[in-house]
Amino acid sequence: MMKLEWYIARHVIGAIFAVLLVVVGLDLVSALLDQLDDLNEHYTFGAILEYLLLTTPRRIYEFIPLSSLVGCLIGLGMLATHSELTVMRAAGFSTRRILLAVFKPVVVLAVFALILGQFIAPYTEQRAQSLKALAQAGGGALSSRYGIWHREDRLFIHINAVEPGGVIHGVTRYRFDESRQLVHSSYARIGRYEEGQWQLRDVNTTEFGEGLIRTRQQAQESWQSGLNPDLLSVIVVEPVDLPISGLWSYSSYLQAQGVNADTYLLAFWTKLLQPLAIMALVLIGVSFIFGPLRSVTIGQRVIAGVVFGLMFKFAQDLLGPASTVFGFPPFIAVLLPVLLCVLAGGWLLRRAG
Repeated sequence: MMKLEWYIARHVIGAIFAVLLVVVGLDLVSALLDQLDDLNEHYTFGAILEYLLLTTPRRIYEFIPLSSLVGCLIGLGMLATHSELTVMRAAGFSTRRILLAVFKPVVVLAVFALILGQFIAPYTEQRAQSLKALAQAGGGALSSRYGIWHREDRLFIHINAVEPGGVIHGVTRYRFDESRQLVHSSYARIGRYEEGQWQLRDVNTTEFGEGLIRTRQQAQESWQSGLNPDLLSVIVVEPVDLPISGLWSYSSYLQAQGVNADTYLLAFWTKLLQPLAIMALVLIGVSFIFGPLRSVTIGQRVIAGVVFGLMFKFAQDLLGPASTVFGFPPFIAVLLPVLLCVLAGGWLLRRAG
């Protein structure tokens, strides 16, 4: 029986990795064509390739759920096409045992995805975004076209690029009073996080008073801020590309600042529950093989898998904003499609016997 389990697992995991390789490869080619539009003397072809290499872990992480569904349909579908599943069941290898044989490698894949999304993809994604911003700016004074905005109470902050290790480039700060009048602005070329605060260098400051504007230049300025390198590593990339721990800490930080954190909470629950989503999609794939897709072609199975995977993704994407509009928790928006997949998969498997 162990040989049969390994035989099924090998077919399924091999198909999943094949689909993942194809999908990620196509996504990289598409991204390469898109990045060529920004090609210049600073953002060279070599820099583009480095950027794509650094974003590859994030792309792998994003496509694991869809690849798991389509790969399961292809792997088990091949066994069903050659009547191998029928022979196994006739020999006493139950549907439950087949399901268990499929889920063993999928659980390992789900754990790998969790590790990839927590420890590897966020770091490489931050490196990629910093590399791109610095390269496109030519290594000199950075253009405000690139970077991130952040607010702390009445202080609005723009940072052009963030490097891992607590280095920031092009720091612009605007402070407003209670009547929303600009009272202070400053620009620092570079900053480093040292001993719990930012040490800004080459700082140009402008203060606005009643009929009076004063400017001054400083070689160095200490800046105490709630932003630290860990939080900056969170806001420099999209919420979906952040580590689970970073999403939770930054959500708490935003709520303390009185800023709506639903986007980050939604990304937090999406990443935390992704292993369950992977297993739910695989359950759907297994139920399709024993049910409506038992005797169709491989092409039809692939199309069905892609369509259902996209429907699952669209459902999560629609329920996310809906949670903000209608006021229900982001946790429900993420969990509901997973539960529907589990219920649908279980119902189809019971019907198949």
